[in-house]
Amino acid sequence: MARNLLVTGGAGFIGSNFVHHVVDHTDDHVTVLDKLTYAGNRASLDGLPEDRVELVVGDITDAALVDSLFENADAVVHYAAESHNDNSLNDPRPFLDTNIIGTYTLLEAARKHGTRLHHISTDEVYGDLELDDPERFTENTPYNPSSPYSSTKAGSDLLVRAWVRSFGVQATISNCSNNYGPYQHVEKFIPRQITNVIRGIRPKLYGKGENVRDWIHADDHSSAVLTILDKGEIGETYLIGADGEKDNKDVVELILTLMGQPADAYDHVTDRAGHDLRYAIDSTKLRTELGWQPQYRDFEAGLAATIDWYRANEAWWAADKDGVEAFYASKGQ
Repeated sequence: MARNLLVTGGAGFIGSNFVHHVVDHTDDHVTVLDKLTYAGNRASLDGLPEDRVELVVGDITDAALVDSLFENADAVVHYAAESHNDNSLNDPRPFLDTNIIGTYTLLEAARKHGTRLHHISTDEVYGDLELDDPERFTENTPYNPSSPYSSTKAGSDLLVRAWVRSFGVQATISNCSNNYGPYQHVEKFIPRQITNVIRGIRPKLYGKGENVRDWIHADDHSSAVLTILDKGEIGETYLIGADGEKDNKDVVELILTLMGQPADAYDHVTDRAGHDLRYAIDSTKLRTELGWQPQYRDFEAGLAATIDWYRANEAWWAADKDGVEAFYASKGQ
């Protein structure tokens, strides 16, 4: 049966991809709650049916607003977060407000109304792995966050666990690896390099580019979240990954190659402070217990499709590009 879903942060990158996925694969009605900060974009919801998708502009720390929206929600998927590491190093406070207080506000509403809640988190809560370490993160890996961003996400995860145990809140958690795909802000690694090439700017690579990320297409993340919402066991955590480990140097060179440029046409810039070495996800639990499988198994094909999207949608990202590059230039990056 069709549900009323409340999706926080649904005008952001991963959240908007989830809203599109829900519309395409279910009959559910979606209410998006989004503050529309720089990372949220109304245009990311363009073309969706108005009778199925409603946008409410507001803050997840607004308890009265959150309470009113929970009254009509059958389930809530919580994407809203401050999520950019560089920004968290420059000004940590918004990360505390949104990631900690915002999650607390949602948990209290879920507690009051008995609403099913799924909390979206990140693999960055686990810290990082050595480049030559054969291990991958699992649901039992101890938390070891290294930035204001990842530490506030770790804190929000622990709040969810406490509210499940102490108050019986009907919640699950997922920790996902690095996403790529449409509607991602140009401050992020992959869209920044793609849009640099489109603009005739040389891509930028932190340090030596040896840092490894485990890439997953946003649509695969969306299908995993919908699977957990439907089949996940209350109180459980599920790791979402697609076996997409690539170092940053290889990703930049692949972007350049796919865009018809020499593979070495990029610049090395000052590395990020405390830059994590390697993330790697073991999603065995999600695959074996809930039957989920990723569809985008070919990273090169998924990246090519992402490049095509940014080429075709310059109007979506152009207004933010100059400001992003000016910010990075001021930091030597």
